[in-house]
Amino acid sequence: MSAAILQDCPVTTLETDLWLDLAPRQFMRMLRLCQSLGATVRANTVVDLSDGSAVNLLYRVDGLLSFAREFRNARRIKWLGVKVAVLTLARILRSKRYVGRPKDLAHLPLLEQTILLRKRSGTRR
Repeated sequence: MSAAILQDCPVTTLETDLWLDLAPRQFMRMLRLCQSLGATVRANTVVDLSDGSAVNLLYRVDGLLSFAREFRNARRIKWLGVKVAVLTLARILRSKRYVGRPKDLAHLPLLEQTILLRKRSGTRR
């Protein structure tokens, strides 16, 4: 939900999801990179950064198109001084609706309301 937070959705999250264009079987490459940057590996797909924040390493996002197609249509937002690509609120909503876990379903009203408010205010995407 970090991407949603960056787009003014009033939610909180404990971890940042990072979608990687990397085959899942190559997860060790990413874990070694994270360790070299000072992160602690908690699981094959979760690392804790030196500042205490956690990152989920995702190798696919259910309910969406390929990484390349979603990346082309992603929003570019400045975060911590760096321009990053994030899924639009509509794409986050689509994935959460598709996955349908209770924690994802709980976010749907907030995402829908934020999308509606952004449309009313003329804010893109």
